[in-house]
Amino acid sequence: MENTKLEEFDWTAFEENSNLYDKSKEEITADYDKTMSKIAVGETVEGVVAQINKREVIVNIDYKSEGYIPVTEFRYNPELKIGDKVEVYVESIEDKSGQLILSHKKARQNKSWDRVNEAMEKEEIVKGYVKCRTKGGMIVDVFGIEAFLPGSQIDVKPIRDYDVYVDKTMDFKIVKITKEFKNVVVSHKALIEAELEAQKEVIMSKLEKGQILEGTVKNITSYGVFIDLGGVDGLIHITDLSWGRVNHPEEIVHLDEKINVVILDFDETKKRIALGLKQLTSHPWESLDSNLQVGDRVKGKVVVIADYGAFIEIAPGVEGLIHVSEMSWSQHLRTAQEFFKVGDEVEAVILTLDREERKMSLGIKQLTADPWENIDTKYPAGTKCVAKVRNFTNFGVFVEIEEGVDGLIHISDLSWTKKVKHPSDFTQVGADIDVIVLEIDKEGRRLSLGHKQLEENPWNEYEQKYKVDTVLEAKVVEANDKGATIALEEDLTGFVPAKQLVKEDGTTLKAGETAQFKVTEFSKNTRRIILSHTRLFEEVKRAEAAQEKAERKAAAQEAKSSVKKVQQSIEKTTLGDIAGLAELKEKLSKE
Repeated sequence: MENTKLEEFDWTAFEENSNLYDKSKEEITADYDKTMSKIAVGETVEGVVAQINKREVIVNIDYKSEGYIPVTEFRYNPELKIGDKVEVYVESIEDKSGQLILSHKKARQNKSWDRVNEAMEKEEIVKGYVKCRTKGGMIVDVFGIEAFLPGSQIDVKPIRDYDVYVDKTMDFKIVKITKEFKNVVVSHKALIEAELEAQKEVIMSKLEKGQILEGTVKNITSYGVFIDLGGVDGLIHITDLSWGRVNHPEEIVHLDEKINVVILDFDETKKRIALGLKQLTSHPWESLDSNLQVGDRVKGKVVVIADYGAFIEIAPGVEGLIHVSEMSWSQHLRTAQEFFKVGDEVEAVILTLDREERKMSLGIKQLTADPWENIDTKYPAGTKCVAKVRNFTNFGVFVEIEEGVDGLIHISDLSWTKKVKHPSDFTQVGADIDVIVLEIDKEGRRLSLGHKQLEENPWNEYEQKYKVDTVLEAKVVEANDKGATIALEEDLTGFVPAKQLVKEDGTTLKAGETAQFKVTEFSKNTRRIILSHTRLFEEVKRAEAAQEKAERKAAAQEAKSSVKKVQQSIEKTTLGDIAGLAELKEKLSKE
């Protein structure tokens, strides 16, 4: 029995317990069991892959039967083959059908944390199976542990499609372990960065300014384009993409496009490379028509608008500025947005042209005649017209008769009679107003205009109607500490000083009261009428006092005349006459 080979063993005779062999069935079974591995449920052992099919991997662990493991537990290792040694966990020695049940996944998990920590300490490269996508990255099976692969750590270039990595086995480096949360973070990018650094050193050492290289568009941002030069990245700033205006780099290049670029500058320390695309072509100003000169008309498109003007592109990379002051003959402060919007096609006149500085100024108002060239014949003094109110100042109203023709109505020329404290009390911005041209200032490009001159001066009539000492009845419309304004007639007022508002009973006239007034002053030049209420009863009192004084004076004159007559007759009088004279004297004294 001891020398019988396994393939020569007669299993039928053994099952029938015949006497073919020198030992009993029980003894032979015991001897066979001694050749088997001693395993127990929950133990992790090493086995050999005996067979692989679509559903299962059959593993031999030197037990009386082979174990079966689902093939899905080996997805992380697509290179698995027959004869490979694998660790397995004994879940059951015999299931209901007498089958040995093993688990490779649990075996890996039992040792995974030790292996993960060891791999991180030794900076070991490990294999992992990308199971699925998750928020911000991927889930990777490493040693049976679900590790997180951030999207930024998949590759050195931005990833646009994560799904292409699912179900793939890749090499990783463990970069972070959080034991309390059992979190593991891995990186594939870290493995290739070392290679890239070496490549960068080689590439940077060979760079020269002005060198032309081929690269691939790696990433597009609002400020520029990143180009892969074969292991090192360079940036084309948006201003170096084209000689013309570029709103976004996507207008010029596309992702994964291969383009030629020129090296403008580089920094070996910071590994930064500045690239240019527009520099591969000559500047458009160099090919600008040499016959183009000041005064010529050009056509172009509005590319940029600012408050002070608009930039017009007359050819790619060739722009001219139309300042807001050159957009209209009008003197009013305006913005370019009132005239243009980006994308408008315009025609303009060249005002200045500097080819060395590559600057050009344009104008559009020059396309029409200057309205001030024939202002003398179009709006001579005395011309009546309608103007539009543009704005106010304390001293007058600025109006526009037509585009580019402005004028000023002085506050004193608004009304013959109305007291205008501020022009806004008389009219409003945007309103139409009738005017007459008083004076032309061609050099200053300004007209002096009048509004009141459209009517006859009523003060000629008022001069006769409101002579000094004229007494009239009027109503107080406004009163203050200085005096009161009274309404004489429509749009005509007079002024009464505060002292002249006192009534006979000592009180003062108030707004809304009607009373008698006397004109004390009239000025046609200053259009001012001064009146008084107090003077009316003061003059009556003065007249009465004057009459009383005159009467006293007459009586005194009469007494004096009588005394003189008595004195002349003294010499002819007797003592009795003297006595009578004494009586007369006493009478005069009493009087």
